[in-house]
Amino acid sequence: YFQEMGKAECHFLNGTERVRFVERYLYNRQQYVHFDSDVGYYVADTPLGEPSARYWNSQTDLLEQKRAEVDTYCRHNYGVVTPFTVERR
Repeated sequence: YFQEMGKAECHFLNGTERVRFVERYLYNRQQYVHFDSDVGYYVADTPLGEPSARYWNSQTDLLEQKRAEVDTYCRHNYGVVTPFTVERR
């Protein structure tokens, strides 16, 4: 058996003033490639991730979409979730 997993994270500092989007891909619990909005492109963490990083980094439309995730995914969801989480304190 094997396990393939993708994981997306949003990191917030001072509300939405400073936002970072990180997307990770793991194979058998080991991260092999990731995208970090602070870097702006995919980075291979192991030799297994090199072909994926090379391919995804060659797709300019994909990179533009991933760079925009800070706003379209993170800031959007912050606005949706914040009222609910603040009320529960």
